[in-house]
Amino acid sequence: MRRICVFLGSNGGRRTAYMDAATALGTLLAREGIGLVYGGASVGLMGALANATLEAGGEVTGIIPQRLVEKEIAHRGLSDLRVVGSMHERKALMAELSDGFVALPGGIGTLEELFEVWTWAQLGSHGKPCALLNTDGYYDPMLSFLDHTVEEGFMRRAHRDMLLVAQYPEQLLARMRDYRAPNVIKWIERGER
Repeated sequence: MRRICVFLGSNGGRRTAYMDAATALGTLLAREGIGLVYGGASVGLMGALANATLEAGGEVTGIIPQRLVEKEIAHRGLSDLRVVGSMHERKALMAELSDGFVALPGGIGTLEELFEVWTWAQLGSHGKPCALLNTDGYYDPMLSFLDHTVEEGFMRRAHRDMLLVAQYPEQLLARMRDYRAPNVIKWIERGER
């Protein structure tokens, strides 16, 4: 993997563990020679991740829509900052530049970005790993709900299992490196559960 896209909050969250996880992941990416692609902000978890990657000698590409340059306070010290016209352009370019995707704690923007690339993987549009860094169990309630979608027949277990989960960055990176996309059709037939 040459570059990993990370989705995460432009806020810092309430627990210091979230900031610590962003810093640890950024440092690990730099140490492993993996470039970071992210949303381009200098604040919250986004800023901590970018700064840690840069401080450890890593390459950071930020992609931010023009209308968010001031709101999210674009990070001006990146290896490469790209200002695009829309959120759609942002996500498309992030996906194009990346060999895998990770979500750290964040809000609806983080979730929307993760779910979009995971949906693309489910539909076979790409075979790149999609993963959660589940710091302090942040994503546990969502993971339970995703299991519920399988139980209720709205998602195949193989597609649910495409979402890799780990508590620590080293574990997550190892799982991403070992990932092989399943060859399973999306649609569930009536009576098939």
